[in-house]
Amino acid sequence: MGYHLLAPFCLLALLLPPLPFGAPMSTAESVKQAYNLALHLQRQTSTLLQTYLQHQGTPFSDPDFSLPELSLSTLPDTEMFFETWHGLEDEVRLSLIQEAFWSFSQHLRLVMLDQDDLNHGNSIVEDQLWKARLKAKSLAGNLADIMTALGVTTPPANTHLSNVPLGDTAFQKRCRGYVIIRDFGFWTDRAVTFLGELKDKYSQ
Repeated sequence: MGYHLLAPFCLLALLLPPLPFGAPMSTAESVKQAYNLALHLQRQTSTLLQTYLQHQGTPFSDPDFSLPELSLSTLPDTEMFFETWHGLEDEVRLSLIQEAFWSFSQHLRLVMLDQDDLNHGNSIVEDQLWKARLKAKSLAGNLADIMTALGVTTPPANTHLSNVPLGDTAFQKRCRGYVIIRDFGFWTDRAVTFLGELKDKYSQ
């Protein structure tokens, strides 16, 4: 599928540089690290959806393709009003974002499996999906560390997905991948904004 067993460890080493042995990471440092990773992920997701659509054929590759009415019940919610989201406590938003990225790490794996079936041998899409999934898992782990430092209960990681709709035909699988990547970008933007605010708060 275009990646090797050692690659995850190499990428993690680049994304998450270790502290000197025995030096505990402060909450401010943890938040900054999570913010930088989210920012890196945001730059990647800005092209991931476009790359995905280009390799799915028409109508997905058509200019201005969009299906805003499509949604998946297994994905984190994107319908919360802006005012409602910003009215939540930091701990609640942190928990929701952490859960979201655990969920997306599993949904992106599903897209990878679908692409292996639909576009077998197309390493361009599969490699980008694999890197996005790895970063999503890394960010979820970073957020869990911040929650622990703040005394916030960390929910168990979701390791199994329930039945995900839109997956019987090739067209439906492509639609499912589109929705997952689209909403992944939404939550990445949300994470960058929130973690930027949290970074500023803890750097004071």
